[in-house]
Amino acid sequence: MERSDFPVFYPIITRWMDNDIYGHVNNVTYYSYFDSVINRYLIEEGGLDIHNAPVVGFMVSSSCQFKKPVAYPDALEAGVRVARIGTRSVTYEVGIFMENDTQAAAHGELVHVFVDRATQSSTPIPPGIREALERITV
Repeated sequence: MERSDFPVFYPIITRWMDNDIYGHVNNVTYYSYFDSVINRYLIEEGGLDIHNAPVVGFMVSSSCQFKKPVAYPDALEAGVRVARIGTRSVTYEVGIFMENDTQAAAHGELVHVFVDRATQSSTPIPPGIREALERITV
């Protein structure tokens, strides 16, 4: 994936603890990056109140393709876009880029299903969140 494939970017500050014994960011850490940037977008652009919203997104599927290693103290950026939006779910794509790199070092695909917080049952995506997701749908 290329930088130009993504409409929204967020900085990621790598931490010493992100590196594994092999000297690069551990694979599980990428999933934390993905979750953080997706939720940041939902909070800032979709108005998601993570503490009180009656509808929240549950991550039900995730995958990552690793293209090249990154390591602390690299400055990273995460590009976010929506590949598919349904009535109750959304498929995101996230690209992790080294600062000023045009090719993604890693690429993730993740699916949120929106659920009623009280009943834990799937429910339609709230209008404000849907509007935000539609803005970054490719």
